[in-house]
Amino acid sequence: MGYELRVERPAPLAFAELANVLGGAGFEFRGSQEKGEVLARHGDGVHAVAVWDGGLSGTPGSDWQVAQLARVSALLGARLVGEDGEQYAIRDGLVEQLNGSTAYEFGKIDEILAAGPSVWSQ
Repeated sequence: MGYELRVERPAPLAFAELANVLGGAGFEFRGSQEKGEVLARHGDGVHAVAVWDGGLSGTPGSDWQVAQLARVSALLGARLVGEDGEQYAIRDGLVEQLNGSTAYEFGKIDEILAAGPSVWSQ
């Protein structure tokens, strides 16, 4: 089991809002209103980004998946939060992990998205 990131915001997230935002941003959804997957395309493939089960979360295995989760969070006006309380965001075109006053840069969002879902080595 991997490290989970959760999309959090003060107001509950309704499925209708999720579907509207995802469709407008080029994401796909597979499943039902109760449970499903958020998918993003890269090249000829479709890749899982997050799971919907009344809330939105993901277990990324690549910088690309972190960037996609950060995009979805931003589109929903939400925060992307890790298990240890750190936040992930897109700021000034960079995907960052923020923990207190410390920031770790994953890289430029456009470069990460163009590179695709290359899995992290373990």
